[in-house]
Amino acid sequence: MNRFEIALAGVIGEENLTRIQNVKVCIAGAGGLGSNCALHLVRSGFKKLRIIDFDLVEYSNLNRQFYFVAQVGRKKVEALEENLLLVNTDLAIEALSEKIREDNVMDYITGCDAVVEALDNVYSKTTLVEACLDSKKPLVAASGLAGWGNSDGIKIHCIKNNFYIVGDLVSGAGPACPQLAPGVNVAAAMQADILLGYFLKQPLEPKKT
Repeated sequence: MNRFEIALAGVIGEENLTRIQNVKVCIAGAGGLGSNCALHLVRSGFKKLRIIDFDLVEYSNLNRQFYFVAQVGRKKVEALEENLLLVNTDLAIEALSEKIREDNVMDYITGCDAVVEALDNVYSKTTLVEACLDSKKPLVAASGLAGWGNSDGIKIHCIKNNFYIVGDLVSGAGPACPQLAPGVNVAAAMQADILLGYFLKQPLEPKKT
């Protein structure tokens, strides 16, 4: 273990850290949700990540995504990998600058123990969710986290034993309801916390209706 991992083991225990480090997480999307969720996962001890996104860093991303001015114009997955390695130098990251489609989605989730859905394209979201639903992998998606002043409305919705949605399920991004750092980070932290609890053997139960 490096010094970061030794310090973290002092917080959560070496057994818990070892369990977390053996988990490989697929993060589909490296925007506001994906980049910040990845940061929370790494700070919690996860070190095996497969990150998929085909976009470049833009100035308009900097208000809520885990990037910096000097990285504008670079591939998001490469910039994110660079930033995450500043937290833990011993990460095992697959940074794939590609787009999720029906003909490749199974390749991305195969070999991973969990999936974070952090996409802003409806087609890609649907494709990923449908591919994951029949698997036993925990899938953590998001819907409804735009605007401000309503962070207490962002909730965890346990749809089934391996499928969770974070958000208020209502607020869509738009001119009157922009995506801003506080709401996005609340949701990203919740996504990471679900996986942390899941793999530390404290999964959430579906709500009875």
